[in-house]
Amino acid sequence: MKVILGLSGGVDSSVALKLLKDQGYDVEAMFMRNWDSATNNDVLGNPTVNDDICPQEVDYHDAEKVCEQLGIKLNRVDFIGEYWDTVFTYFLNEYKSGRTPNPDIMCNKYIKFNAFLKHASELGADYIAMGHYARVRHEEDKSYLLRGVDSNKDQTYFLCQITQKQLRKALFPVGHLLKSEVRKIAKEANLYTATKKDSTGICFIGERNFKNFLKNYLPSQPGKIVTTTGDVIGEHEGLMYYTIGQRKGIGIGGNNKYAQGAWFVCGKDLEKNELIVGQGHDSELLISNNCFASNVNWITDKPVEGKTYQAKFRYRQADNDVTFKYIDDDHIQVFYPQGIRAVTPGQAVVLYDGEVCLGGAIIDEVYFNEEKRKY
Repeated sequence: MKVILGLSGGVDSSVALKLLKDQGYDVEAMFMRNWDSATNNDVLGNPTVNDDICPQEVDYHDAEKVCEQLGIKLNRVDFIGEYWDTVFTYFLNEYKSGRTPNPDIMCNKYIKFNAFLKHASELGADYIAMGHYARVRHEEDKSYLLRGVDSNKDQTYFLCQITQKQLRKALFPVGHLLKSEVRKIAKEANLYTATKKDSTGICFIGERNFKNFLKNYLPSQPGKIVTTTGDVIGEHEGLMYYTIGQRKGIGIGGNNKYAQGAWFVCGKDLEKNELIVGQGHDSELLISNNCFASNVNWITDKPVEGKTYQAKFRYRQADNDVTFKYIDDDHIQVFYPQGIRAVTPGQAVVLYDGEVCLGGAIIDEVYFNEEKRKY
């Protein structure tokens, strides 16, 4: 049985590749080039400085070394156009709308489990595999996406938009392992990536300053920073640079009118171009108890309206008990009467039934009872 694994040049996918080989699969690797690192374009379409910081070519070199060690063929494929059209354009449009997108979810949906799957199938693959911390249970007529054993690394949140058809063709070789065990396997096998630092952030941004990167594509629109009572206490650089619940980087200095204490982003007024801030981690405006979400995707079985499930509203968040109701096939309303902090439009609400990831939807509007939050 032939399996083609997405090899990123990191330790997780490297160990996944080794495990597949050890298990006797006819295995090949494929490195995806999703971003043109030679140039970035500014808002007028003009090239900006060379993107020397992007580690993409370093990652490809590392992937080559691992494949040489394991005696496995490495394919290389460019999905730059597909990534721009389905992930990066989405990313920019969400920020234009004042929302906080999660491009990793769309990358899985459109690139890793769509474009990659199609290309791998053309190369004769029966299955594709990824180094995600997730598990899959294949049954005769359907497959279930399960949480990764390492709860701190579980990546099913980012897989909430994949389909049953895609999951039927997927394997996750490291999903049953803890991160420490993955590192141990890599070191014992002397893999080239055994001690490589984990990548963080969005792949096309890398270690660069996020605001500076975004300015290449979207013009800044500075405006007023106002308190929850309407007092002007500063100026923001552009609403797109801030997310609900944010504390660091707001740029508010000392103000004798207010008690000492941290300021948090509590909302955005898009019409007035104002950033709304308040003091206190659990400011009243940061708490909601229901939200509306769209782009609904159920991976295996359609969950039952009104039944209590567990949900995450952002990656690595603790489970929250929720119920929901269907608005239509593509929209749901999710209820969490206990109240949850900083539920943010653009992020995903992902539902679980115990170990099974049911799927999810993209958050559109956030409410406390019937009062809409300015998020």
